[in-house]
Order: sequence, then structure tokens, then C-alpha cells
Amino acid sequence: MSTAAFQAAAERPLYLPQGNECNVLRSAYHRQLPLLIKGPTGCGKTRFVRFMAAELARPLYTVSCHDELSSADLVGRFLIRGEETVWQDGPLTRAVREGAICYLDEVVEARKDTTVILHPLTDDRRELPLEKTGEVIKAPPEFMLVISYNPGYQNMFKNLKPSTRQRFVAMTFNFPKPDLEAQIVEQETNIQAPLAKKLVTLGGNLRALEGHDLEEVPSTRLLVHAASLIMDGLSPAEACRVALVEALSDDPVIQEGVWEIVRSIFPA
Repeated sequence: MSTAAFQAAAERPLYLPQGNECNVLRSAYHRQLPLLIKGPTGCGKTRFVRFMAAELARPLYTVSCHDELSSADLVGRFLIRGEETVWQDGPLTRAVREGAICYLDEVVEARKDTTVILHPLTDDRRELPLEKTGEVIKAPPEFMLVISYNPGYQNMFKNLKPSTRQRFVAMTFNFPKPDLEAQIVEQETNIQAPLAKKLVTLGGNLRALEGHDLEEVPSTRLLVHAASLIMDGLSPAEACRVALVEALSDDPVIQEGVWEIVRSIFPA
């Protein structure tokens, strides 16, 4: 089964734009174009889509994709209720019917035969065929499809087929610039500005290890987690140990190296 979440149009999360991304999504929405967002885990892709759904006053269906996600999880299936067999729409079908935004997070994790069902929705037809019911749903102008993935996780077994990728307009996200990231950490947690800047400096130092000692670098989300723990009374060093050191690796040698970097900024 899919892991889907629904956001009503009125819900607006905190989001600080990094560049022209809001205008890009808004233009794609108005032109009825599907959008692909690429970027590392925890850099704000999902938060951005939630924010823009609220900006456009559209409900949002979010699906967290995984390797067992089937087309039925997205489109729908027949269910037995009592003595009746009834059809239940999946999140993609509900989004199309309602003129909502459907966001498929980490789409490359889904099975390849699942993403094929997106093709009629992402060309000039903008249709969703329901093979099991024989219905073909025409997407209203308000419907938008957004997908995302982390390019760092791609390999020969997990990537988008060219026939799928070229149906989308695309943009790349990265971690915010230090001043903006410090502002995000501060506003998310109410931590003092000097501490927020130190956490962002720490994050930048650790990101420099990507591809060398660390396979996964700290996201803005992890920095917010550390700040939240500090605000709850943990020392900065201890908060960084549990939110960063332990979260980034299980290797004792790598953990010790990360811990040394933490202590250079937050002495234990």
C-alpha cells in the first residue's frame, strides 16, 4: 500500500524561498505542465510543494514512493465491503478528480511499471485511464503533478526512464545558503541567532565530507532537529551527538571523526 498524506488548501508551512522556484512552479501550474524537483534529502523539496499548494489554494496529495508501490496504490482498487465489491480511488485518482496537486516523493523508488501510468497525465492528453473500471478521467486545469527524487541515490537500477523524464519541466534544489539556512533554523525553533549560525557552520563543515567519509550529509532538517533539542534543554554538543553524529553513520570511526568536528564548534 502507498503511504499517502492529504493537506487541505488552507495549511501553509513556513518556507523561505531560495531563488526563483516559486515563480517556476507557479508558471508550470498555470501552463498545466508537470514538474520534476531534484535535490538531496532534507533540503526542503516537500516543504516547498506544501507551501506552494497553499499559495495556489489547492489541496495536496503526497505519496511517499517505495519499491513495493504498485499502480493500484496510486490509481485505486476494488475492495470487498460486506457483500459488495466497491471501487476505491487511490490518491492520484482523487487528485485528478478534485483538481488537486499530486506530489510523488522519491519517485525513483517506485516500480518502473508504476510510473508508466503517469504518461497519459503528463502529455497534452492530461488523462488518467482506469483500466479496471474502463473510465478515463480528464484532468481539470487545476490539477498538477509534481515528482521529486534525490539524484545522489540514483544508480542503474533506480532512475527515471528518459521517456518519463522528458515529460516534465525540472529544477534542482540544494541546501540553502548559510545565511538563509540559519534564518530557517532560527524561525523553525526560536533558537538564538548565534547558535543557529554555529549549527549551520557545523552542517557546512560536515557536508564538505560528502563522498569521502560520509555517504549522507546533514540536511537542513537534521540541523532543525539539533536546534529543537537544544531549545528543550540539551547542551549543544549532546544535541548534535544524537541529531547528527548518531544519525549520519553507524561506523565508530566515522562517528568519532564527526564528533571531533562537532566538538571543534561546540566543546563538550
